[in-house]
Amino acid sequence: MLKRLGPLLLALAFLGRPAVAADCGAVDFMAMPLPVAGTDPVAAALAAAYPNVSVENGAVVLPDGSRLPLGDDPDRAPAARLDAPSLREQFHDRYPLAFDLESRGRPWFDPGRARSEDFFQALYGSSAAAVKRQLEKTVISGGATATFYMTRAQGVACQMAAALAAVAALPIDWRPFFRDVGGSFNWRPIAGTTRYSAHSYGIAFDLNTALGGYWRWSGRAEGDAGPYANRIPREIVETFERYGFIWGGKWHHFDGMHFEYRPELILHARMMDR
Repeated sequence: MLKRLGPLLLALAFLGRPAVAADCGAVDFMAMPLPVAGTDPVAAALAAAYPNVSVENGAVVLPDGSRLPLGDDPDRAPAARLDAPSLREQFHDRYPLAFDLESRGRPWFDPGRARSEDFFQALYGSSAAAVKRQLEKTVISGGATATFYMTRAQGVACQMAAALAAVAALPIDWRPFFRDVGGSFNWRPIAGTTRYSAHSYGIAFDLNTALGGYWRWSGRAEGDAGPYANRIPREIVETFERYGFIWGGKWHHFDGMHFEYRPELILHARMMDR
C-alpha cells in the first residue's frame, strides 16, 4: 500500500502538508496524549509505544503471548548494563528532548544504546531471514534520493515514510544529508562487540556517513568518546524524533549519522519532563 501511495505522499509533503502521517496511520509521538500522572512511566511508555504489547504485573506481554519481566535498574556498571540490560535498565539514561549536546559530555550517557535482545527479537525477528520477510522500501527524493529498508513490524516503515515526507517539506536544504547514506537493514553485531546492532531489526538507518561522525573513528577509548562536532541540522533530528526515531548524536559514544526507532524513550522523556 505504501509503495503505491509513496509518490502522492511526497507530493503532498512538498506542498507543505507534513500531516501525511494520517495516510498510513503514523503517530506523532511528541503530540500523543500522555498517560495519567502516577503510573509507572517505564511500563506506560512501553505499552503506548508498541501497538501489540501490554504490561501486566511487572512484565511485558509480547506479541507471541510470552512475558518478559520489566526487571530492576540497580545502577550497575555501564558495561554490564549494555551487555544484558533489563527492560527497565533501557531507560536508565533519560533521552534528552532538547536539542542540546551538553548531556552527552558525561561518560557513558547513552540513552538508547542499552537494548534487551530478547525484547527486540520478539518484536522484529530473531534471525536475518525473519526480519527480511517484513522489510519495506522507503524513499526520500527531491534533488537527492535515498532508499531505506525498514521493517513493517510495529509500524516502523509507516513511521519512516511519514518522517521522510516531513523532512522533504522542511524549509532547509536537507539534501546533503541524504547523499551517500550509510544504509538501513543489516543483520550484524555492533563493531567491537557481540551485541546485535539495531540495524539487524530493520529499525535503524544512517544518514551521510561523511557528515555524521562516529566515536570509534576518533580512536578514543570507550567511556572517553571526547567532543562531538555536530553537522546534522536540528530540524532533521527533531522531525525524526516526532515519529519515534532517536538520534545517536545525543550519546556520549556519539553516532551522529544514526537514528533508530525507540518511541518508548521519547514518551518516557516526555512523561518525566512534565
